[in-house]
Amino acid sequence: MKKILFLFFFFFFAIKSFGSYLLIPMDDAQKNHLKAYGLAYWALKGELEIHWLLNYRGGSFMIPNVKAVANECVIRGISYETVSDAQGNSILADIANPEVNQDAVKLEKAPRIAVYSPKGKQPWDDAVTLVLKYAEIPYDVLYDEEIFLEKLKDYDWLHLHHEDFTGQYGKFYSGFRNAAWYQAEVKENEAMAKKLGFTKVSLMKLHTAKRIKDFVFNGGFLFAMCSATDSYDIALAAEGIDICESVFDHDPADKNATAMLDFSKGFAFEDYKLSMNPMEYEYSTIDTYGTRNQYGPTEKTDIFTLFEFSAKWDPVPTMLCQNHTSTIKGFWGQTAAFDKKYIKKNVLIMGETKAYGEARYIHGDFGKGTWTFYSGHDPEDYQHRVEEPPTDLSLHPNSPGYRLILNNILFPAAKKKKQKT
Repeated sequence: MKKILFLFFFFFFAIKSFGSYLLIPMDDAQKNHLKAYGLAYWALKGELEIHWLLNYRGGSFMIPNVKAVANECVIRGISYETVSDAQGNSILADIANPEVNQDAVKLEKAPRIAVYSPKGKQPWDDAVTLVLKYAEIPYDVLYDEEIFLEKLKDYDWLHLHHEDFTGQYGKFYSGFRNAAWYQAEVKENEAMAKKLGFTKVSLMKLHTAKRIKDFVFNGGFLFAMCSATDSYDIALAAEGIDICESVFDHDPADKNATAMLDFSKGFAFEDYKLSMNPMEYEYSTIDTYGTRNQYGPTEKTDIFTLFEFSAKWDPVPTMLCQNHTSTIKGFWGQTAAFDKKYIKKNVLIMGETKAYGEARYIHGDFGKGTWTFYSGHDPEDYQHRVEEPPTDLSLHPNSPGYRLILNNILFPAAKKKKQKT
């Protein structure tokens, strides 16, 4: 019934104005880049055709000039321009020029979005849920029980909340083992593991990780940030190995755990060494959190650069890197950056801090689906601390770092092209 009313809404208000298209610029002319993604998603839900103009004015959107869309732009504070049929066709023709590194990709259907997140998560926990709410993009929350009950099949796109898939509770033991929230997290996870028939939390998390891997293999789109990236890969590689010391799972870890890892089971990383010390706030050598202090990036110098890809030949990484700048402010997290020495050769690096040998934004294919890992916690809070308040995104409506997250949400909607060979 809601869908019928929504479509009627568009039909009733689909009165053409003087121009035939609305151009949503995504360069510096845009007042609110983040809300613009939400508008595109909203229009897709209304079954309007959208052209995503890759590398054209920062990755602009061109939508039929429907009065309801123009009104929504005004309500949401989004900049837009009206262009005539002739102007719109001219833009598309210019973009189609084989000598120009631009392309127009049709967005067809709004992806069904899920976030893997604990129900009682704290407000400081996750940049993706913050920006989804700010951009007004709807999503559902799933956790281990829903994954166990095979509910993931109902979705197209999944984000992994800043989770520890190894069963070591984020390696927060040293600093927060006496905190009420930490103790509650342990209690809740152990109770859920028992309910689902697992003898350990690490085994429950491994089951979840493997079901998510199946989701990607069967055509799902996976996005993860911060510790949900390396801890996820480690959990897959550590299948059948106890990498948790007794403070986490009540029995000792395997002594030769690192040597027993099967890197072929993970998506992104290989040849790393595990951190087995429960008092160390680190999972492995993948992350540069502990070593980057040696070369001392500051908040002003900590930046990374996006790679430029061919819009016509490599549309997926091009979509994922759409922005109004190629230079992004760096930001810390439990997983601050990926040491390039441990990234598999078939993984695509989309953003790096070359001087430090760090990758910040990486991508790959698996089966019919894709995965994207983005290091760091909050693109607009350089060193976000536990128990600090969440970022107010109304103060950062043009955040380049947050745009990378929203690119990932929209690209599953793109019409699939036959890959060029």
